[in-house]
Formats: sequence, structure tokens, C-alpha cells
Amino acid sequence: MAAPAPPPKWRRVAQPGGLLPAAAISGLAAAVLIPTDRPGIGWLLAAGVVVAAIVTVLRRSQRTPIDSSSRVKSDAAARLAETPASPDGAASGSTAPAASPALSSDPSRTSDVGSATPGTASRASAESAPGPSDERVAGASAESAPDASSADVNAKAETTVEARIQSNGDSRAGSTDETASDGSPSAAASALRSWGSGRIWWTVLALALLSVGSFRAAGWLFVLCVLAAAAAGSLAAVGPRSVFGLRYDLFAVPVEAVRSLPWVYAGARRVQGPARARGVRLAGSVVATVLLLAVFVPLLGSADATFARLVENLVPTIDSAAVSQWILMFVIAGLGTVGALYVIAGPPRRADSDAPDAGRRLRRTEWALPVAALTALFAVFVTVQFVALFGGDDYVQRTAGLTYAEYARSGFWQLSTVTILTLAVIAIVLRWAARDSAPDRLWLRISLSAVAVLSLIIVASAINRMWTYQQAYGFTVLRVLVLTCELWIGSVYLLVLVAVLRLRYRRLGRAAVGTAMVTLLALAVLDPERLVADKNIDRWQAGHELDAEYLSGLSTDILPATDRLPAGLRATIADPLRDRVPADTWRSWNLSRSAAR
Repeated sequence: MAAPAPPPKWRRVAQPGGLLPAAAISGLAAAVLIPTDRPGIGWLLAAGVVVAAIVTVLRRSQRTPIDSSSRVKSDAAARLAETPASPDGAASGSTAPAASPALSSDPSRTSDVGSATPGTASRASAESAPGPSDERVAGASAESAPDASSADVNAKAETTVEARIQSNGDSRAGSTDETASDGSPSAAASALRSWGSGRIWWTVLALALLSVGSFRAAGWLFVLCVLAAAAAGSLAAVGPRSVFGLRYDLFAVPVEAVRSLPWVYAGARRVQGPARARGVRLAGSVVATVLLLAVFVPLLGSADATFARLVENLVPTIDSAAVSQWILMFVIAGLGTVGALYVIAGPPRRADSDAPDAGRRLRRTEWALPVAALTALFAVFVTVQFVALFGGDDYVQRTAGLTYAEYARSGFWQLSTVTILTLAVIAIVLRWAARDSAPDRLWLRISLSAVAVLSLIIVASAINRMWTYQQAYGFTVLRVLVLTCELWIGSVYLLVLVAVLRLRYRRLGRAAVGTAMVTLLALAVLDPERLVADKNIDRWQAGHELDAEYLSGLSTDILPATDRLPAGLRATIADPLRDRVPADTWRSWNLSRSAAR
């Protein structure tokens, strides 16, 4: 007889205590603190509240053991209690031991609860002890089946639930679900307790990226930092690499936030008795507080102008657009908190770094010839690059008929494309090449290392071309960003070189993502818009034209660089910037905008 299908993930993942309050606190913090229209310190404060709420829930789960088996038992027992009684007085839809009377076989109930073996049933009946939930189940069953005793119904409920847990554990090898807890009652709890391993790095990186909004005013830069911080937060929640790869790990939190809605709803339904009463009392207290403040704050504000000005600075303007933004931020942060806790409580299966690769392997004769041809081509190209570099402008004009700046401008994008395509070639060969024998491994290391080293020289050539091009034609934010991407590609080639020498590639994807985030953070610390202004002013002092209109369209980050300009030219650039600086509140405070005032 085939084993029943395991229950969905949200039924098997233990829900930690304090999940709903943590989501509500995170949502309120995001709605109150985040200035959605500009970079500001509120983004970092809201992220800190979200992290603190998640960590508090996880620490609470460490102090209070999470018994997901009792939750599953109580849920299944409640469903058994609602099942109509059969003519012989037993609850239909449950499965009984061999010695018990035959029960009605409802397919939907059978698939939901599972089937019990005689040994499992007898053990569960012998070990079960009546408790408060058992008495409720027994009472409900007694109403639907008057001839059945409370003890019998309770024993049958415990029997079927124990059988369901056992069957889920036995069938985990064939399960295709994405959860590592595979029906085991303690798996989710152990996942919650192991939160700290390997996740702190990504959490710190996410907070550092969001902190950019407190000292840089460039909107485009902060948008990139927010997106990178969201990806880092998802990687922090997932923890070690999953079997689904980087595509899932980067977006696990938003994906699982949507999937966790039944999980949250089921947890909210289980809140009963004193817990629900405490929630109602807390909600009443919050409502009373809001009403009191709504009455007394306007009265006191109208009585004193200084107090009114203070309230105006602290309380944001309330209109339909602001309310919509608050609701949006509340939903995003609340669902993000729930999604992160859902991923941590029911983590995906970990990827085995030592597992052998499946599929057909490329023999040395299949990959060596293309790689050797590519290596020879790169060697010739690099030689030409060195000749052009040391020959300078005169050599380029004689051979190509171009100035060195035009020569640099013409080849940057082609070289960037070559370096990206070469990464794909190296990844394919490193992934699929056979490495069974020592000669295979030696050839693989030597060939791919040669390609990687030559590609690094091509990356350096592309970087030099872009820098030369900007010195000749001017610096812009887009060109600096492209140059930064090329620098990041160079760092990826260094990682590839290490992976080739070790013949291990599985951690390469996460390492590349991590270096991209670190590169973005370093760019923010470097202050890219001020770098653009400084370099363009250097060109102006060297006799080139200065595009004042372009500089005046940037953010207040460039204002310190304009101090080197004459008063008239400085006013042409700085005055429009200062005129566009909005009035900040405490949550939208920004160092760059504050210095501009």
C-alpha cells in the first residue's frame, strides 16, 4: 500500500510564539519610520526594528520549546471530533487498529490524517494521556457518537495523528517538498534554534547597505542599496545554500511570504483563551491611547505655538497619499517578517557540497580543444594590448588611425562582453568537465587558470579604456557605474581562479553576489557623485569645458567639491541644488542634505 502524501509545508512547520506581534511591530515601524520619497535614517531604523523583532521571536523559541507534534495532534483531533458518527458508533474518516471495529473510509479524511499500523496504533493508545485538548476532543466525539466512550475516541484521535506523523517521517525520502523539516515535529524547532549560524554576515551587510540612506543623498544609489539589502536579507533567512540554487535563495523571503499566508491564518485561529483575551485587551489599550492623543494633542498645540511647531515636526502630514504609503509599508514589512520567519522555521533542504555531480561528464578531448583555442586567441589579443599601451597615442594613430581616447572608446563594450561570455565558458567547463583522474584534474586547472588570468588582463584593459575615455570626454555617473561593474567582474575572476585551483564551484554564486554587494557599499562610501564632480572640475582646471548644467542636476553630495570653483560658477551649480533640498523630519534626516542647508 502506497504511503500517503505528506501534508503541505505550512501544516508541518512549527509556528514560533510571538509571530503575529512581531509582524505587526515590523509593519508599524516601517509605516512610521520609512520616508518613501527619499533616502533617510528612517530606513535603517525600520530595518533595525525588523531584525530585532525576528531575533526576539527566535530567542523566545530557544527558551520555549516548540512542540509542533502537539499542534498537529490537536488539529487532527479536532477534525476527527467534527466527523459524523458511523452507525456502529465510531468516528468516520479515521483509521483504527486491527482489533478495532471497521471505520468508514472517506478518501479526503484518509489523505488528511493518514493511516496507522497496528503497532503504531497500540503504542499511541498506550502512551496517550488525557489532557485539556483530549477532553475537548472526547466531548465533541461523545456528542456525535453517544455510544462511544470518551477514552475510545481520544485514543483513536491520538492513534491516527501518531500514524500521520510516523508516515510523514517514513515517506520523507520520496518527498519533493522544499522543506527540510519533512514532517518531523522537531525539525522546524531545531531550525529556529540554529538561526545564528552563517546568517549574521548577510544581516550586517543588509543593514550597512540601508545605512547609506543616512549619509548619501543620491536617489539612484540608494535604490540600488535597498534592492541589494533585500537580497541580502533573503540570503540571511535561507542560511546555508539550498538545493534550489541562488535563484530561489535571493527571492526566498518574498516568495515564502505569499506561501505562508495559510500558516499565519492557522496560527491565528489557534490563539484561544488567555492569549486571545490579552490580545483584545492590548488592542483596546492601543485604541484608547490613540483616541486620547487625538483629543489632547490638538488642544495643547492650539494653546502654545512652540509646542505646535514641535508636533508639526514630529507628526507627518496625513493625507490620502501618506495613508496609502503607510499601508503599503506596513504590508511589505509585515509580510517580509512573516516570510523570513517561515523560511527560518521551515528551511529548504541544504545543498550538499560534497555530493557528486549527476549527468554526463565532458571528456578531456571534448573541452580541451575549445579552451586551448580561446587561450591562444586571448594571448594574441593581450600581446597587442601591451604593444598599444606602451606605444601610446602615436602608435595607435599609425596603426588604427584613431586618437588613443577614440581607440579606448571604441572597444570598451566589446571587451566587457568578452569577459562576461568567458565567465560562462569557464563555468560550463568547470561544472561538466570530468575530473576522475589526476591528469584530468591537472589539465583542467592549467587550462582554466590560463583563461582566467588572460581574462583578468582583458578586464584591466577595459577598465583602462573607460578611465581614459572619461578623462578625454568627461565623467558621468553612468560611466562611473559601468566602471564599477567592470571592477566587480575583475573580482569575480579572482574568485573563479580560486575555484578553478580548488576544483570547487558550488559556493561561487554566493561569493559573487556577496562581492557585488560589498562593491556597491564601497561605491557608496567613495561617494560617486562627488567623484564625478571632482574629476570634472579637475578637467576644467586643466583647460577643458565644465558641464555646469549636468552637475547641477545631481544631488547635494557634490556640494563639497564645488568649493574649488569661483563664486559665480559655484553659485550656478550649488544654488539649484539647495533650492531642491526638501524639508526633512527626524525620520528622513540625511547628513548630505543637512550639510547643504
